[in-house]
Amino acid sequence: MNTGQIRTSSEDNSGVSYTGKRNDEAKKENVQEIPLSMLCPFRKHPFRVIDDVRMTETADSIKEYGVLVPAIVRPLPSGKYELISGHRRKRACELAGLETMPVIVRELDDDEAVIVMVDSNLQRENILPSERAKAYKMKVEALRRKAGRPPKENASQVGTHFRADEKVAEDAGISRNQVQRFIRLNSLVPDLIDMVDDKKVAMSSAVELSFLKPEEQEQLVEAMEVCQSVPSLSQAQLMKNYSQTGKLTGDVMEEIMHEEKEPSLEKVILPGKIRKFFPRSYTLEQIEQVIISLLESWYRSQTLVDNHSSS
Repeated sequence: MNTGQIRTSSEDNSGVSYTGKRNDEAKKENVQEIPLSMLCPFRKHPFRVIDDVRMTETADSIKEYGVLVPAIVRPLPSGKYELISGHRRKRACELAGLETMPVIVRELDDDEAVIVMVDSNLQRENILPSERAKAYKMKVEALRRKAGRPPKENASQVGTHFRADEKVAEDAGISRNQVQRFIRLNSLVPDLIDMVDDKKVAMSSAVELSFLKPEEQEQLVEAMEVCQSVPSLSQAQLMKNYSQTGKLTGDVMEEIMHEEKEPSLEKVILPGKIRKFFPRSYTLEQIEQVIISLLESWYRSQTLVDNHSSS
């Protein structure tokens, strides 16, 4: 391995390293070579490590150039180390036939570890909705605990000026509403969240379906199989309303899904007029999320203008 190419941090335009520290602080941390057998995965790690084409490419790169960015770990009472970031790099090292990996050892409490783990991994591309949902929830709860507020407490403020979900949204570059929508996905049963990951169920529909009771969601999966269909947004909203009144049954679900669906966004708005503003790799769901975020910002600015005008 070409150890001369290992560096202690990678920086973005803000001058903050992927480790979550300023670059001048990160440079003071020593990089150590730790045996792979001494590295343990982060507990309840929300991001999958899959042996796919990208993993093979990473392993090939490591064989040729070594590990360019060290992982972050924290010491465990057992004498081993818990990975905070670098799970994919560890697996790539194993595939590359290496026995050690460069890491930065950092003393972090549980909540600090969660925050660094989430922030480090959210910089990756191709993150599944289920992964993002778990990660956002973990970070929100960690921020609340650090602020001295129980995770189940309705108030989610950090200090006196910020909410935990607002902080997560700010760090991720999205709206607080989008963070809340992703967190709602954690209420879906496994079969439904898998359909969201596979792009069989739209994000907007999934958020509405997350309000159904678990047993109703299981019934819905069966109804979808019978009807060979998935609920549209309007159908999911209707099911949510029936659920809240205690009238949602398997027969009702099938009847709703047999109804004619409303035109989708793709049919209402010409794709060319919208897609020209987005990278070709963006899905309709990603485009929708950006549009919603922009509309929320516009709505807030209009509200401020209206309030100012009436004062």
